[in-house]
Amino acid sequence: MLIMWRRAGESFIAGDAEILVLDARADRVKLGITAPESCVIVRREARITEQQNISAALSADASTIETLLRRFSG
Repeated sequence: MLIMWRRAGESFIAGDAEILVLDARADRVKLGITAPESCVIVRREARITEQQNISAALSADASTIETLLRRFSG
């Protein structure tokens, strides 16, 4: 893990992305990210939720899926 200090107005480069510190407070940091459209940027908690949803969907048995389809198919 790389640890560095940056102040508001300073930035750093990570791969093809530039991360600029816009504001720094005691309990949070506001970042601006400049990256090519091909670079996917996702909050960590959103990625974890996505992985949990996929895992749950893959582990559902056929009867559960059929029940859900009947319930939500109008």
